[in-house]
Amino acid sequence: MTLKTTVAAPFKHTRKTGMRKNELVYYYALDRKWMSTDQANLILRRAEEEGLIRQENGIYSAVFDTATVTIPIGFKPASSIFEKHDPAQELIARISAARGLQETEVVAEMNRVIKEQFNGNLLPPAALVILAKKYSVPFEDQLDALKTKLIKNGHPQ
Repeated sequence: MTLKTTVAAPFKHTRKTGMRKNELVYYYALDRKWMSTDQANLILRRAEEEGLIRQENGIYSAVFDTATVTIPIGFKPASSIFEKHDPAQELIARISAARGLQETEVVAEMNRVIKEQFNGNLLPPAALVILAKKYSVPFEDQLDALKTKLIKNGHPQ
């Protein structure tokens, strides 16, 4: 299951729009026994980095409508939610699968686009979006994550 579902769960189950960090950690680690307290803290950091929650005056709230998320009966987050999500790597994998190429071939094509079409003045995520458009590979769901990553790396939009 996704990080978004995991983030939505405590807000939906408690019917609250805002919760303190200790309430969220308690929910994940002690109430549901889904993870350790350290993993719960990691989930909160990742959710904040990926723009799923925000903290204001010590209160965390979801930045999306939790009512639109379905929490399956017996839901327990998969261990994959602890892995760092790289939107650029996700696009490389999608383009690779759509074209039947190795990921290294997609990276090589990305580098050619950057060098030959933009004289080296294009960032890799932008080149990946160009390739995704060129090959009709869906990328829209990764745009916000790509932008967030660029901003964190010191590149304005």
